[in-house]
Amino acid sequence: MIYTVTFNPALDYVVKMDELVLGRVNRTKQEAVFYGGKGINVSIVLHNLGIASRALGFVAGFTGKEIEEGVKAMGVDTDFIHLKEGMSRINVKIKAEQETEINCQGPAISQEEIEELYKRLEQMKDGDMLVLAGAIPATLPADMYEKIMQKLSDQKIDIVVDATRDLLRNVLKYHPFLIKPNNHELGEMFGVECSSLEDIETYARKLQDMGARNVLVSMAGDGAVLITEQGQVYRIGVPVGTVVNSVGAGDSMVAGFVASYSREQDYEKALKYGTATGSATAFSEGLAEQEKVNELLQQLG
Repeated sequence: MIYTVTFNPALDYVVKMDELVLGRVNRTKQEAVFYGGKGINVSIVLHNLGIASRALGFVAGFTGKEIEEGVKAMGVDTDFIHLKEGMSRINVKIKAEQETEINCQGPAISQEEIEELYKRLEQMKDGDMLVLAGAIPATLPADMYEKIMQKLSDQKIDIVVDATRDLLRNVLKYHPFLIKPNNHELGEMFGVECSSLEDIETYARKLQDMGARNVLVSMAGDGAVLITEQGQVYRIGVPVGTVVNSVGAGDSMVAGFVASYSREQDYEKALKYGTATGSATAFSEGLAEQEKVNELLQQLG
């Protein structure tokens, strides 16, 4: 079973308008609501690709109820912890002549509720996979990922970490199965600019020296590079298409990689499938669907 964790899920309220003028009443042309959170995105895309997962995390209030019911309605198995106080976030995404986002903080989470998450994670079995994605909200300890990985370190569980900077650096000692920085985040971790494939390979291997097993570095329109735990290097470009939505593309790449690897245990195929899945989201209004992924796979050969 694949598990995902979303510590601070949200309702993403997306509004489109011709222009946004401060200090005035603005009229929208279109509105939509999406269920936000990197782990939730991964679970939804896994479902779209025919792979079962279980979404864990924290929800609160009427917004939390809507998130839970909405994600379930999309076919995802959920086991969220219901917080006693507060409400899950509503984030506002304004798409006008420029894109503007207002991201809220989210509810407070008590130690008792954190312990409840640990209990759910302790039910995982050898051979399961866990996806930890995104930033740690201010309402949780900054070393939350480390604590989770330490608690699971005696089990044969593959853990995927999609995070940045110290949050990523600090978990490498627990040997995550896969990490996925982009080329800019990779450079930031070492105070350099990764401007070539050689740079990317050099610093990705440094992350392996620090404990990562497999390092997947995304490079937006320039494709991706995968350094495997066996030392193999795979490079791939991106399919042709028009980018209409970058939100969730990285999460979709993770989901595609995990979906393919769970079926075939082939790193090269997983890189190809992950790239097609990330691009399928980037070229769509919503998250990747199987039909679009299949179409883009043909381009990648």
